[in-house]
Amino acid sequence: MEFVQSVLRGDRLALSRLLSCVENDVPEGRLALDALFPYTGKAHLIGVTGAPGTGKSSLVNQLALQIRKKEKRVAIVAVDPSSPFTGGAVLGDRVRMRDLAGDSGVFIRSMASRGSLGGLAAATAAVTQVFDAAGFEVILIETVGAGQSEVDIARLAHTTIVVEAPGLGDDIQAIKAGILEIADILVINKADRPGVETTERSLRTMLELAHPVRKVFRHHGQMMELNDGVVPQEGLWIPPVQRTVATDGRGVPELLESIERHVAHLRANGDWMRRERARLQAEFDLLLQEALVSRFLAKIPPSKVEGMLQLIQERRISPREAVYQLLEN
Repeated sequence: MEFVQSVLRGDRLALSRLLSCVENDVPEGRLALDALFPYTGKAHLIGVTGAPGTGKSSLVNQLALQIRKKEKRVAIVAVDPSSPFTGGAVLGDRVRMRDLAGDSGVFIRSMASRGSLGGLAAATAAVTQVFDAAGFEVILIETVGAGQSEVDIARLAHTTIVVEAPGLGDDIQAIKAGILEIADILVINKADRPGVETTERSLRTMLELAHPVRKVFRHHGQMMELNDGVVPQEGLWIPPVQRTVATDGRGVPELLESIERHVAHLRANGDWMRRERARLQAEFDLLLQEALVSRFLAKIPPSKVEGMLQLIQERRISPREAVYQLLEN
C-alpha cells in the first residue's frame, strides 16, 4: 500500500499521518501495522520512567542529543497523562525538547495515556513498531510518571532507565515502587541539588540487598538461586547508579556509555532475544484477549448481558458465576 511505502522511504508527513491512524486504532492503521511488521525488530527501545518532577523530559532531550552525535536516528515517544474529566492532555514535553527542533534525524511524538494504567498509552507498542519500521535506530519512551504502577515499560523496552532526584520524599518510596525489579540503569538526576549523596547511598544500599551474594534473590521479577554464594561472571546485570544534571548535560555521556554496555550485555548472553520474545508474547496475549472478548460479546444479546449485570447488582449472583453462565450458554 502507498501509505506504507511512503513511511519506508522516510516521508515524515506520511509517518505523522500513520501514527495518528495507529493511535486512533482505525482500520487503515491496523492494515499498515501488519504490512510494516516484517521491517521491525532492529531498533533499540529505551524506557525512561520515574516519579513526576525528576526531570525525565529534560534528560530524554539531552540523551537524544548525545545519541545524535553518533549519527543515529532517534524517535521519542512522550506519554502524557490525560485529564479524568475532559480526556485531554497538555502534551507539553516538547517544550523541554526545543534543542531537538529542526533535526531531521529526530522525530518526537507526544501521546495521551487516555486512562491507561502502567505509565503508557494503549497504543505505545504499536507506535514504537512504526518508528522501528521507519528506520529509527533508537526509540526513547518516556512514561507518564505515575510512581508505583509504571511496570509496563519494563515489558516493552530493552533497556529501562529509572530516574530519581534528591529531595523528592522518603527514600523508602523507591522500594515501594519496585525500582530494583524494573531498572536496568538507575539515574539520580538534578545531582547538583543538596542530598544527592544520601539518595545515592540509599539506592546503592538497596542494590546491595538484591546483590547475588545472597543465595536467592529477585531480578526483573524472576526468583534466581545461586549455589554457595558464587557470583556468575556472565548472565547477570547489576544496575549501575549514574548522576546527571539534565539542564546542562552533565553525566549524560556517561549514562549513554552505561546504556551501550547494557546493550552489549543483552546481546552477549542472549537476553536481547529473550526480551524481544517476551515483549511480542505480551502484545500477542493482549490482542488475543481483546479479540476474543469482542467476538464473544458480539454473539450475546445486549439484553442478556444487562440481565446478568442486574443480577450481580442485586447480589443474587457473583461476577464470576455470571461469566461462567454466559460461557456455558
